[in-house]
Amino acid sequence: MKSKRKIPATIITGFLGAGKTTLVRHLLEHAQGRRIALIINEFGDMGVDGELLASCGVTGCAEDDIIELANGCLCCTVADEFLPTIEALLDRDLPPEHIVIETSGLALPKPLVKAFQWPDVRSRVTVDGVVTVVDARALDTGRFDETPATIAAHDNPLDEVFTDQLASADMVLLNKTDLVDGPRLEQLLGELRAKLRPGVKALPTRNGAVDPMVLLGLSAAAEDDLESRPSCHDAEGEHDHNDFESFAVRLPVMTDPARWEAQALEVIGAHDILRIKGFLAIEGKNTRQVVQAVGARMDRYFDRPWKPGETPESRVVVIGQTGLNRALIEQALKA
Repeated sequence: MKSKRKIPATIITGFLGAGKTTLVRHLLEHAQGRRIALIINEFGDMGVDGELLASCGVTGCAEDDIIELANGCLCCTVADEFLPTIEALLDRDLPPEHIVIETSGLALPKPLVKAFQWPDVRSRVTVDGVVTVVDARALDTGRFDETPATIAAHDNPLDEVFTDQLASADMVLLNKTDLVDGPRLEQLLGELRAKLRPGVKALPTRNGAVDPMVLLGLSAAAEDDLESRPSCHDAEGEHDHNDFESFAVRLPVMTDPARWEAQALEVIGAHDILRIKGFLAIEGKNTRQVVQAVGARMDRYFDRPWKPGETPESRVVVIGQTGLNRALIEQALKA
């Protein structure tokens, strides 16, 4: 007879490049044998995070344990994609002991939490907690701040997404603290805590290093607590992401990746691109290089050899606010 205990689910949210995938990998590396299923969602039709986790070599990162839902945000596709995925996980002969959901950086958590009120799901799974990851450097540089133009237009989509992600949180991780000095970090923590609901903790982290037993044991039952999680979009009904766009770019095999990085950073600055991420094929190298850019910061590292029969290719996804000059960006990235 199967246990009647509800399976806990943790929703990990946070803006583009905050470090959600790094946090998920840390959770898996320190899961102490707990059976965890992952649902990874990305904005756009090119999946990167799921590939990174599936190839990381950590126990629990097997492809059967990772379900990738690309080309959209779960907050907009809960009925069509998310609910059938959850039901399929619950109906496995050996269901997971915990479900971790990594949302896209542009997702609104509240509609996803609300989906757990679905009758066929509510009796079998509960939202153990919503964990919001915040990029300390992005917060420090004012990425989410209002400007005179956005105040006048009553429109700052970055701030709206950020505010909604904080409003739904049961715990907030101020990540990448190594990029901000001590006194400023304490100031940022204070400002962040002032925006949170009573009882919600904000913890400083680096590389998503936090005790999984803390994150996976919040017991928030968030689906029963929606009224205390206000959203900028509560009155809108269905929500879309017309304020943002993404597109994939295929690039040639790289002969000088450092030169390409410098060129890409110039493109990011010129077009105010929010995020570039993907994979590079380097001439003379049999390993794949990962590229991760958040604003004017870029990391490149080799993650795994190219698989037998796999054609090495360079491809990245570009994410920004609607209105990007795709042709010009593609041309510059391929130069």
